[in-house]
Amino acid sequence: MNQDRRDRLRDAAVAVLAESGGRGLTHRAVDAAADVPTGTAKNYFPTRDALLRAVAERCLEQYRALAASLAGAGPGPADPDGLAALLAGLLRDVAGPGRPRVLAYLELQTEGTRRPWLAALLDPIAAADFAAHAHLLRAAGLPAGAERARALTLALHGAIPHLLAGAPATLAAAGLDDLDRFARGLLAAVRPEGDR
Repeated sequence: MNQDRRDRLRDAAVAVLAESGGRGLTHRAVDAAADVPTGTAKNYFPTRDALLRAVAERCLEQYRALAASLAGAGPGPADPDGLAALLAGLLRDVAGPGRPRVLAYLELQTEGTRRPWLAALLDPIAAADFAAHAHLLRAAGLPAGAERARALTLALHGAIPHLLAGAPATLAAAGLDDLDRFARGLLAAVRPEGDR
């Protein structure tokens, strides 16, 4: 099979899933989004489960590429201000250019509640965030115990649906209307009292 066409179809499937949700992810919709002849997606991914697996694998590849690019930038920000800037930037990506990828991932998580094989495929993505955030806390000179890494990770994950929905009152109530301030406040919240 043609790998370029396969990747084009997988990228189109990510876009369709992000835009139309789980019910909108059909072979025909992927063909249209990829601008290929009808039936092409079905030739590459014969079943709906195969199509979901292709999207999940593409999301996992994109996640690993993002993680590798962050690792390639060095050990991470060397101070809390640098880490706050990085976290704010990641949240901006969620609300901006990374929005389709994150929406597709959330749709896959929902599908995973009914498909254990899909949940198992997605598990490494979210699980890796806990270790990555502990590493970033350490690199910035902050306490990086498991509880603090969990608190940071879960707070960031919890912010994502609100950023995607973009409801102004909710964003303001959550402090997500100013991502720099939100990130600084989040780091302050996970620091022990004596370190502030």
